[in-house]
Amino acid sequence: MGAAPSTLRMLAPLSFAFNFVAQQYGMFSTPNMLDVHNANPAAFSPQPYFIAGFFFPQQLFQLAWLWKLCRGAGTEQERNELEGLVWPYVVGNVCIGTWMFFWNANALATSNVFVALNTLTQLAYVAAVLPPLRTRSAASRLTHVVAKTFAGIGVLDLLHNTSAAYYGGVPPSGLVKVATGVGFAAAASASDWIFGACLVRCWGRMRGLRRGLWAGGIGARGCD
Repeated sequence: MGAAPSTLRMLAPLSFAFNFVAQQYGMFSTPNMLDVHNANPAAFSPQPYFIAGFFFPQQLFQLAWLWKLCRGAGTEQERNELEGLVWPYVVGNVCIGTWMFFWNANALATSNVFVALNTLTQLAYVAAVLPPLRTRSAASRLTHVVAKTFAGIGVLDLLHNTSAAYYGGVPPSGLVKVATGVGFAAAASASDWIFGACLVRCWGRMRGLRRGLWAGGIGARGCD
């Protein structure tokens, strides 16, 4: 989409702000996002505090990327690279911010639509559009970190939300555990270190898959 750079520099921080406000609503409303998580255990449920630990540094990278984008400095190649991420970035923030309202309303199937749209958008951008990493360029490094962490956590989001929405309380079979491990390992080995590390870390934090939890398991244990 041929939006003017000034428009892109406005949309990106606005979408970040929308998502940030939605996350605050999710944490402080009643029920909050953790209450809904605990009430809907599923095979791909992540350790909830891992999600918080992932997003805090990831948001710092986003702020650094936004600062670079809004300054409009650097070479033309760097500006094009920063601006190229804006549309998937905006889609991601709007989708995840909107997801929060449906998730907290326990409308899991509807919330999953927004998760799927976000994940597919981020994966398509990383796979088909994102320019090669240039390690000597801070703009390139930030763009790759933001894009690939969005895509990496998006994979976990899609697995978690789909299993919670449609297979809640169903324990993972041995085949599911093996297939998931092999799939994540294959995808990580075929990826660069940024996206691959996200996949490995996300797979390691899928508590429901590792422990074979079933309905009531997470709620009974709490968040450990």
